[in-house]
Amino acid sequence: MAERRVGLIMNGVTGRMGTNQHLVRSVAAIRADGGVRLRNGDRLVPDPVLVGRNRGKLEALARAHGVERVSTDLDACLADPRDELFFDAATTQLRAGLIRRAIEAGKHVYTEKPSAASLEDALDLARLAKRAGIKHGVVQDKLFLPGLRKLKMAIDSGFFGRICSVKGEFGYWVFEGDLQPAQRPSWNYKLAEGGGIALDMLCHWRYVLDNLFGEVEAVSCLGATHIPERIGEDGKPYRADADDAAYATFQLRGGVIAHINSSWATRVRRDDLVTFQVDGTHGSAVAGLQKCWTQSRVNTPKPVWNPDVPQPIDFHAGWQEIPDTDTYPNGFRVQWEMFFRYLAGEAESFPWDLLAGAKGVQLAEAGLRSWRERRWIDLPKLEV
Repeated sequence: MAERRVGLIMNGVTGRMGTNQHLVRSVAAIRADGGVRLRNGDRLVPDPVLVGRNRGKLEALARAHGVERVSTDLDACLADPRDELFFDAATTQLRAGLIRRAIEAGKHVYTEKPSAASLEDALDLARLAKRAGIKHGVVQDKLFLPGLRKLKMAIDSGFFGRICSVKGEFGYWVFEGDLQPAQRPSWNYKLAEGGGIALDMLCHWRYVLDNLFGEVEAVSCLGATHIPERIGEDGKPYRADADDAAYATFQLRGGVIAHINSSWATRVRRDDLVTFQVDGTHGSAVAGLQKCWTQSRVNTPKPVWNPDVPQPIDFHAGWQEIPDTDTYPNGFRVQWEMFFRYLAGEAESFPWDLLAGAKGVQLAEAGLRSWRERRWIDLPKLEV
């Protein structure tokens, strides 16, 4: 049994997602477990170099998680032949340029979504990667959530019959920064820095809908900036000109209608921070991050509209929770391991590549256009 080192440039990991999900719960956890075991018994062990602007933050992260290398010089890292894979979790606005430099340096690429701030740039990256012959992938983490994996099992079993509709609710109240410190960075709310919930979340909804229910063919979207002023990290007010809510309806191939509300200006009274209700001719389900509940056709109650009396039916009681019949490791780590195996040659392709990333950007761009023009927007097939 041999050990194969993979030199990994990790850019932008001092942010919340980069630190928690990609470094701590994925790459560092894989290293702590001795690497990714391949089919031939070998182990693939990532050897990361943490890259960013603040050396002090990078060195503190490295010490805390057993990483030997840090750098503030991305060009030097891209020129280093020891490192074959580039990963980016920095701001959306800078991502396309960074990925382009990595591809031109001959590095394989794995990146957070969205892969670019515009469809033109996202497609350009996919074409550039194809010409360069590199391996590439985009994070599609929500497919690996326990709740959605259970929902996928229900779909595959035929439980729903014909699926009619999907209704999604995502979000929570992000504090403005005056009474309580904000949970999200200020760039999320500034158009000039790549902010906005439509660009952020419609990329997610594209791969969730495409992979579970049918390819998105058209979108109608209304966005809003409900909180126009927030307090920044420096304690000063700033103009929040990016959308903090997006209300979108999707037409899917096969006839399914989906509607998803995404908001950073909503308070939560539901089972989780994101929930999807799926209604079909033979049954329905509601899935959150961890859990999934179902109600079959024969267990559906018979309500009668009568606003003059208290509701006699406990509607929640008629649903059954799908039990945990499998283990559900961290979804980010699962996809990292899949990409490492692809890098090692155990798979001929990786389904969530830069073209899949471009599809997410396509939907976000179409949603924003729909909002501006107040009409449905069709999504043509993308090719590279």
